[in-house]
Amino acid sequence: AEYMGIIIMDKDKDKTKGEEAVEELSKIRLTLSAKEIKPLEDVCSQILQKTKELNFKFRGPVRMPTKTLRITCRKTPCGEGTDTWDHFEMRLHKRVIDLNCPIKKVKEITGFKIEPGIIVNVSFPQSLKLSFQND
Repeated sequence: AEYMGIIIMDKDKDKTKGEEAVEELSKIRLTLSAKEIKPLEDVCSQILQKTKELNFKFRGPVRMPTKTLRITCRKTPCGEGTDTWDHFEMRLHKRVIDLNCPIKKVKEITGFKIEPGIIVNVSFPQSLKLSFQND
């Protein structure tokens, strides 16, 4: 079985003993979605910059297809007059970033101000699989 982990020297104890604390790496998936592209790309670049500073592996941002929501409705509120229509459209942009880091470090990676229009979902796909395999 392959074991993934980071070895950190315990500073409080005597270094001659050679005791080490091991933090288990987990696969973490960040799904970011927003109506506007520029703030979304800025948040993705900040997450990748933090991940690079902490020397963790990552994959992404993977650009998912843009969802376009369209609504067509009549212009007149009463229904009288000519048949004129309004067309409204909203585009939802989505990015997926996969991180390979300890769960405790996710808050440090995403611990900056994110603009109000951006939705961030965090999921742990591998940790769910591991919990079922150990039973």
